[in-house]
Amino acid sequence: MIKLENVTKVYNTKNNKVTAVDHINLDIQSGEIYGIIGYSGAGKSTLIRLLNGLEKPSEGSVSVAGHEITKAKGSSLRKARREISMIFQHFNLLWSRTVRDNIAFPLEINGVPRKERLKRVDELIKLVGLEGRENAYPSQLSGGQKQRVGIARALANNPKVLLCDEATSALDPQTTDSILELLVDINERLGLTIVLITHEMHVIRKICHRVAVMENGMIVEQGEVLDVFRQPKQQITKRFVQQVTEPEETKETIEHLVDQFPNGKVIQLAFVGDATEQPLITNLIRNFNLNINILQGKISQTQNGSYGTLFIHMDGDAKVVEQAIDYIKNQQVEVEVIANA
Repeated sequence: MIKLENVTKVYNTKNNKVTAVDHINLDIQSGEIYGIIGYSGAGKSTLIRLLNGLEKPSEGSVSVAGHEITKAKGSSLRKARREISMIFQHFNLLWSRTVRDNIAFPLEINGVPRKERLKRVDELIKLVGLEGRENAYPSQLSGGQKQRVGIARALANNPKVLLCDEATSALDPQTTDSILELLVDINERLGLTIVLITHEMHVIRKICHRVAVMENGMIVEQGEVLDVFRQPKQQITKRFVQQVTEPEETKETIEHLVDQFPNGKVIQLAFVGDATEQPLITNLIRNFNLNINILQGKISQTQNGSYGTLFIHMDGDAKVVEQAIDYIKNQQVEVEVIANA
């Protein structure tokens, strides 16, 4: 559905050259939700502008929904863009138009007859859950409702690809989750390919099938979300994964708890998929003469399965502790010793 081959984008400034996107190769399959994550300045926004033809690459080729965006001009570019829609962080609604008229706007531009236009708008209002708000103006809507209008408007012309540029960054956590659930529902109902640009790993974890991590204009790591959570390779990826698995308050709590246990070992366990459901701690207590304290734990759901982290303290004979760690590893659970007393 989307293919980037050796794509580079260089901006010439007065004093030097800035490489915003650096030799990127990317292959996004039809019907998947693909996340691109990176901090500010990583090149995410430039990359998404390359996908919809707002920018032309300095090198390489960009193909979206069967259209060679790199070479498209005039009417061929307009045709290609009809199959690529976009939603934004700050909604970009027309403030003088109602919800209904905002959604109808792209249909008007494309000359869709009024009767057909009204029918399509009603379908979209129902799809995004805005029944009863059809005649409201953007100033009368909450942030989540505004983004629902933006999503409905983006879907008006039946695109094949939906680009989301930090689409939940301006929303509170609860509203963010409701918008992400809506995107998953749309993806499943319509088979729409969604590319999601973000700096929040929670967003990637919640809805994406695969993810690419950007740094300094390059993709430094990519793969299925669950695999990236389980075995992040790059330091920047580990930092993003820790946003979900080890938030700052967890780190502070564990550091405090370590001080409370002068003996033994504090261990972090990582569970993936079916391993999250096994009675590991019960088996440890039954099979090993150890004192085991559960310090903190969390299970996160991804589109590909579950990922869990658990911090425990084990105290006892050093040899028995090592045997217990070997046992844990044999259960397909990853083990990291956080602290040795």
